Amino acid sequence: MGLLEDLINRTGSNCELCGATANFSTYEVPPVSSGGLDGSLLVCDTCKNQIENPGAMDANHWRCLNDSMWSEHNPVKVIAWRMLSRLKSEGWTQDLLDMMYLDDETLNWAKATGEGLLESDKIIHRDMNGVILENGDNVVLIKDLKVKGSSMIAKQGTPVRRISLDKENAEYIEGKVGAQQIVIITKFVKKTS
Repeated sequence: MGLLEDLINRTGSNCELCGATANFSTYEVPPVSSGGLDGSLLVCDTCKNQIENPGAMDANHWRCLNDSMWSEHNPVKVIAWRMLSRLKSEGWTQDLLDMMYLDDETLNWAKATGEGLLESDKIIHRDMNGVILENGDNVVLIKDLKVKGSSMIAKQGTPVRRISLDKENAEYIEGKVGAQQIVIITKFVKKTS
C-alpha cells in the first residue's frame, strides 16, 4: 500500500485540514521531514495551494482549523499552527493559537519554517546571488574552501546536497562534502536545482 492510500485510510477519505472529500494529494511537512505517515498529511487542492502560496490565502477557508487543530496526528497540528500563525492579523486566530497545545518537539517542528515570526525577525539564508536557501536544498561551492580542523580542501564546483540551515545565523549552512559534515558560509555557495 502506498502513502496516499495509507493517508486516505487514516483520514476516512477527507482532507485532514478542511474536511473536503475530493481532489487529494499528500503534503510532506517541511522542513525536511521524516516523510511517511509521521511527516505527511492528506490535503485537498485548495488547502495545498494556500499552504504553498501565502499570497493566495483566504482567511475564511481556514476557520476549519477550529476542528482540525485537535487532530491526534502531529503533521496536522504543525500545519494548523502554521496557518493560524500566518493569519494572526485576523484576530480570531489568536484565540485558537492560545487554546492549542503542542509538545516541545512538535512546536519546534512547527516553528522551523519561521511561521509566526515578523518578517524583520526571520533569519533568511541567501546564496551568493541572493537566492533564498531552504533546508534540503542543493548547492555548489563557488570557490575552493579550506575545511577548518582538517587538511581537506573542498574544491570549487563540489556539490553539497540536502543542506541544513543554522537557525541562529543567516550566514551559515551545513552540508556533507564527501563523507564529512562541514559548516559553509552562504556567500561561497550557489543554489542548484
